[in-house]
Amino acid sequence: MDRLILSLLACWLLLLPLSASASQSAGAASVTAGSDTLLVLSYHDIRDDVARKGDPDAYAASTQNFAAHLDWLSGHGYRPVSLSDVQAAARGERRLPAKAVLLTFDDGLRSVYTHAFPLLRAYGYPALVAVVTSWLDLPAGQQVDYGPRPFTGDDFLTWEQLREMQASGLVEVASHSHDLHHGVTSNPQGNITPAAITRVYDPQAQRYESEAEYRARIRSDLATSAAAIERELGVRPRAIVWPYAAYSSISNGIAEDLGMTVSFDLEGREQKLTANLHGLARLLVYNNPNVSDLAYELRHDEDVQGVRAMQVDLDYVYDADPAQQDRNLDALIERVKRIGPSHVFLQAFADPDGNGSADALYFPNRHLPVRADLFNRVAWQLKTRAEVKVFAWLPVLGFEPPEAQQRRELALPERDGDIFRLDPSNPRARQLIADVYEDLAVASYFEGLLFHDDAYLRDDELAALGGADARTRLLIDFTHELKASAERWRPKLATVRNLYALTVLRPESQQWFGQRLDSFIDAYDYTALMAMPWMEGAHRRPQAWMRELTAAVRQHDPRFEKTLFELQTVDWRKRRPIPGKTLQALVRQLQADGVRHLGWYPDDFIGDQPRLQDARGSLSARSFPYEER
Repeated sequence: MDRLILSLLACWLLLLPLSASASQSAGAASVTAGSDTLLVLSYHDIRDDVARKGDPDAYAASTQNFAAHLDWLSGHGYRPVSLSDVQAAARGERRLPAKAVLLTFDDGLRSVYTHAFPLLRAYGYPALVAVVTSWLDLPAGQQVDYGPRPFTGDDFLTWEQLREMQASGLVEVASHSHDLHHGVTSNPQGNITPAAITRVYDPQAQRYESEAEYRARIRSDLATSAAAIERELGVRPRAIVWPYAAYSSISNGIAEDLGMTVSFDLEGREQKLTANLHGLARLLVYNNPNVSDLAYELRHDEDVQGVRAMQVDLDYVYDADPAQQDRNLDALIERVKRIGPSHVFLQAFADPDGNGSADALYFPNRHLPVRADLFNRVAWQLKTRAEVKVFAWLPVLGFEPPEAQQRRELALPERDGDIFRLDPSNPRARQLIADVYEDLAVASYFEGLLFHDDAYLRDDELAALGGADARTRLLIDFTHELKASAERWRPKLATVRNLYALTVLRPESQQWFGQRLDSFIDAYDYTALMAMPWMEGAHRRPQAWMRELTAAVRQHDPRFEKTLFELQTVDWRKRRPIPGKTLQALVRQLQADGVRHLGWYPDDFIGDQPRLQDARGSLSARSFPYEER
């Protein structure tokens, strides 16, 4: 009966005036007047019985809502394109139409054929269907743990159904891997992270998978998937849709070698096409959105959303006693969940002596001692349990090699009052630091980098470079190199860099640091300005000092789009917390003056400083942050 209703619905939809006919859609990408901006929508299951909200499968969309999506897109000028159209536009052969949209379906679920395909034909919408080839050939009696319930072979597409959809000219089949749609052990504590990006940890051997072993595992899986698709459908897949949107330049390179020159993730809403079609952004259709929900997602300005960043010392989580360390981690996760920041800037280096440089690291690496293999675990717990974006906080120059001679050979001259720093003009020092950033990305999940406040050069350091502008440029270029090192394994990283407030309030001080706000605004996603009056000797007039700082920033960043004001929560001179009322008053003042992005440091999640109610009331990213009583 359901199939009959769907068939009648498909025939009726063909007659709707808002529908795009198949012939119109097939020729959409041949329109020369358009753009090279592409929207990609990511669907999973299409079912009749999806709850309006709160369905156990948050990735399922109702048939009614899916049909309404196609109708709304067609009626509002969106033009459907195929993967071939996208590739042709990337090669410069023809432009995409204005408001081009590509539909994708992940996981190879049976409903793509029974529920989505009739509507795709009715509207003439091409689609890319990404299949996990091991699930298509699931043996009788075997199940896949698919979220709301175990799935059997009857829940997935058959090769015959794929052949029929492919023959229609509307559906192209992509790989979703052969058997990478699961997690693997990623650290000694047993956390599970996506198989496609993780160097597997073997608890028996107490070692991580080598890079060669990782490459061989990924290559074998993708080759198996591509061979199965070619065997059954007669063509090799041209695209890979990465499970969980987890990939790296290494995994994309392997896919490219196997003929999959296009890859997709879930980071972002739309993009401008370039010749490189790896890592195309998709908008995940989530929680069964109706037309109003979809329209909001496509139309709202994501840039107006403010950042609320909690900066966290991993030194406070670490404890030699594993049981106490677990309690510390639970306290951190619970506090983050209750406050509700948008981001956590998580320390990835150990600084137990508090001198601002790294004595050791919290991840396996080639050069410094490992205090504990902890960053990966905490970062993943923050993402999955507290649902925040995690940025790794690392020094730029402040790494202390354990061997004395290497320390002498690679460092800038040491002097009292300055952070120990390696010499960024020394190729050996630069390579050591780049290795550290790459090792962090190999070992851990994170979405961005916070460059520490150690990235400065005094006016008498590296004098051969020239003036302050040359020193500023050297440090910016070096941080870009460090980002590139990390992005081999963690693509699309956002960047934040600390900046001393003095360089904004007294521009002549740029000579003393090699730092400039205007240069930082151009170079990074955000600049974390250390808006800390008690640190700058303005403890008697913090609000007036903050107004002066805000006015100075406005000259460079009029809408405060890229400057994050990082507040101090402790008066380090007197070693006591900033009163909650004072902190809240500063936040209200900054918001009244137009400041959009706020952070705070330190956060004592064990000692409840700042107090939970003060942090929730002033620094939460939630629209209504107060807890119910």
